[in-house]
Amino acid sequence: MEAAVVQTAYGKVRGRIERGVAAYLGIPYAAPPFGENRFQPPRPPQSWDGVRDVAEFGPTVPKPPYPPAMAALLPDPDRPGEDCLNLNVWTPDPAASGFPVMVWIHGGAFRNGSGSVDIYNGASFARDGVVYVSINYRLGVEGFAHLPGAPDNRGLLDQIAALEWVRDNIAAFGGDPDNVTIFGESAGGMSVTTLLSLGLAEERGLFRRVIAQSGAGLVHQTREDALKVTGELAARLGVEPTAEGFAALDPETIIPVQAAVAAEVAALPDPGRWGVTTANCGMSNVPVLDGDLLKRVPQDAIADGAGAGAELLIGYTAEEFRLFLMPTGLAKVLTHDLIGAVTTGMGVPAAAVTGYRDRHPDLSAGELLAVLITDHMFRVPANRAAAAHRGRTWMYEFAWRSPVHDLGACHALELGFAFDNLDSRDASGMAGPNPPQHLADAMHGAWVAFAKTGDPGWPEFDAETRAVQVFDGADDRVEHDPRGDDRKLWDA
Repeated sequence: MEAAVVQTAYGKVRGRIERGVAAYLGIPYAAPPFGENRFQPPRPPQSWDGVRDVAEFGPTVPKPPYPPAMAALLPDPDRPGEDCLNLNVWTPDPAASGFPVMVWIHGGAFRNGSGSVDIYNGASFARDGVVYVSINYRLGVEGFAHLPGAPDNRGLLDQIAALEWVRDNIAAFGGDPDNVTIFGESAGGMSVTTLLSLGLAEERGLFRRVIAQSGAGLVHQTREDALKVTGELAARLGVEPTAEGFAALDPETIIPVQAAVAAEVAALPDPGRWGVTTANCGMSNVPVLDGDLLKRVPQDAIADGAGAGAELLIGYTAEEFRLFLMPTGLAKVLTHDLIGAVTTGMGVPAAAVTGYRDRHPDLSAGELLAVLITDHMFRVPANRAAAAHRGRTWMYEFAWRSPVHDLGACHALELGFAFDNLDSRDASGMAGPNPPQHLADAMHGAWVAFAKTGDPGWPEFDAETRAVQVFDGADDRVEHDPRGDDRKLWDA
């Protein structure tokens, strides 16, 4: 069934009715990032005459497939075509007005993902009175490599361009451009926290609220460290380490080499080879401190007051890193001797490693590393961002444990619950059969309430009481400083 025709700044679009709401899919918010637009800031899309059919998802940006062990747990559709800087809108009623808006920025380690992943379907948000938008942005080398001769942080610039499109067009879909919540998970959580640090809420009015899921404000690269990655890629590809050199190759040629380097950085985060900032996050292409868009480490800027005008909901899953160790089999082959090499490379304080060994003597090497990197990459940075943010702040922990693949409460498990999409074909691989719908009702309801009112329904976080809403499906509750003795090891 067709949805009503909507007039955007670039032309008219016609969507479809899906699950009782209107969906408009694959709308371009920027020009295709190829040819003369490659490695450049996003440019406006070309206008069109007549009515554009937007009933199907548009192309995805160039990206590699997930490794086999991850592909079954994290589906990542690949749709060919150059018009890949597009977005999707689900709305309760395009003829209405004043609905709160939520804009989703997907995760995928800054090299995978798209707005068209099935579990990100926005119909449940629209059903509950929210205009929901999901976006694509450039990834990997195309979006985040430091290439002399090209602007840095092209993927972040894409995200900002999409938010500008929302500001200028979302009222035509029934949304309130003055009541926008940006939210994201993993690299998306890191992205929204970075956007918060840029003053985009106060200075440009692009959003009012932020939900950061499993991503905070520490991930970044210096230009020097990013150039180490660029140099390695260029050497393997046989080109100069410049924008001109990489532009001589199509993305399909670059992607396999990009994937190989990314895997090496993740497996052995060696600061001597890749630089300290690259090794600390274990990712090869991430936002760069370019001195232009991103002048400071996001968490430092937030601590100095950036983003104070926006409300922040931030959190993590209780056992994030199990996703990367358990289904891959790495946990079973890890030894305690290897833990030191990995944690030292990632910048984990030696005192924290010693403290965790003492506090958790019964854990296997794989389980201990999962706990350490969960806290290093996710839980401790979330706590620090929450404590640093000068505006209203709430924190959550997702603690329900999956019954499959020994995943526990792992990274990305909360997605089906926050989206109330447990019936998605993408949810069962990670959540298993019959996940608790009442937990989805609670978590999704909190996200909707936050977007509508700025209050998810539990006490605000502060550095003294550290109130954290724990979603575990059995006894959802507020805890004060959960596992605080572990957290304090990092402060020391």
